[in-house]
Amino acid sequence: QVQLQESGGGSVQAGGSLRLTCEVSGNIASRDCMGWFRQAPGKEREGVARMYPGTNRMHTYYPDSGSVKGRFTISRDNAKNTIYLQMNDLKPEDSAVYYCAAGAALTCTWNSNTFDSWGQGTQVTVTS
Repeated sequence: QVQLQESGGGSVQAGGSLRLTCEVSGNIASRDCMGWFRQAPGKEREGVARMYPGTNRMHTYYPDSGSVKGRFTISRDNAKNTIYLQMNDLKPEDSAVYYCAAGAALTCTWNSNTFDSWGQGTQVTVTS
């Protein structure tokens, strides 16, 4: 397993931006699938971005619902063992606790059960 530590959450007005950071430590070579999930009060945890390395490029995915499409971007800095979630044009419905998660690339899906390492979460609040 790996250890994950999120940071960068906070309160922002609608239309604003935040960049979440996830510092990764431990046996990172075994956990190529990285994802960001969020959970709002009274709602189920949902994936908002995930990525894993392919043969020639990094594969990135966002929900088919389009809830974050064009606004959220996941990226990875291997030299810093850090994962980012850039969030632009934030909306009040984006308010939630955001979690960084890691799992094996072979099981990299939206199913949160396939991720075996989780951070403690960071709160994002978007005000209208």
